[in-house]
Amino acid sequence: MSDLLAGRVAIITGAGRGIGRAHALELASHGAKVVVNDFGVSLAGEGTGESPADEVVALIREAGGEAVANGADVADFAQAEAMVRQAIDTFGALDILVNNAGFVRDRMLVNTSEEEWDAVIRVHLKGHFAPLRHAGAYWRAEAKEGRQRAARVVNTSSGAGLQGSVGQATYSAAKAGIAGLTLVAAQEMGRYGVTVNAIAPVARTRMTEGAFDTSAMAVPEDNSPVVAWLASEEAADVTGRVIEVDGSTMTVENGWAHGPSRDAGARWRAADVGVGLREMLAEAPTPEPVYGA
Repeated sequence: MSDLLAGRVAIITGAGRGIGRAHALELASHGAKVVVNDFGVSLAGEGTGESPADEVVALIREAGGEAVANGADVADFAQAEAMVRQAIDTFGALDILVNNAGFVRDRMLVNTSEEEWDAVIRVHLKGHFAPLRHAGAYWRAEAKEGRQRAARVVNTSSGAGLQGSVGQATYSAAKAGIAGLTLVAAQEMGRYGVTVNAIAPVARTRMTEGAFDTSAMAVPEDNSPVVAWLASEEAADVTGRVIEVDGSTMTVENGWAHGPSRDAGARWRAADVGVGLREMLAEAPTPEPVYGA
């Protein structure tokens, strides 16, 4: 066990299986005290009655670490607040929030139901907002009382949200929203000592198996050392970034940025738009292809 995160308190959502489970075990191995959150749902977000968080807690304790289980629905505002409070009441503080919980209901856009759209957006996007909102309020209060913490947030975006993914319009929209949320939260919360970053993990999990051939994909554990470092006090100078992790490769993602422009000197006439726009597109980089295109 290293001391990279010694004494620091972390909440990890969706930590009963897959990437979240790997994060929980990794952070605990570096000395973090961990609230292992898992709502216990199927890949499609349906309740299973299982408590995979308990197994992860047991593994951490067997290795000499400290952990407690939490079964909150992270997209429920009140339950997310109670989860943050559990960390503070149990371990005396909160230093790290890793937002990871999510599920997929893959459909082509024209086959997606309203219920499927709402469910995926809710668990991914609101499931990031609600814990972040309550953790942020705690960190702001601590800073105002002269107890500013070296707080860290690691969100979970995806290549689907950054480059797009055919058959995953809902998931892609949610993950793109998380990238945008990360940028804003980093700016708003920096004054309280909080850094906010996101990873775009690549891994063979329940969410990817069955959708395509995953035999050559990285494993969940490959992503977790990056999260552990971003959660450390060493990472104070890194914020507002989205980092893709694919096995042994880390990539800093470059998001939307202003490209070529033209000033017509007055309101554009519709007849002139095509010429101007095509000139700019010819100067702009070619977008990366959408996954599955």
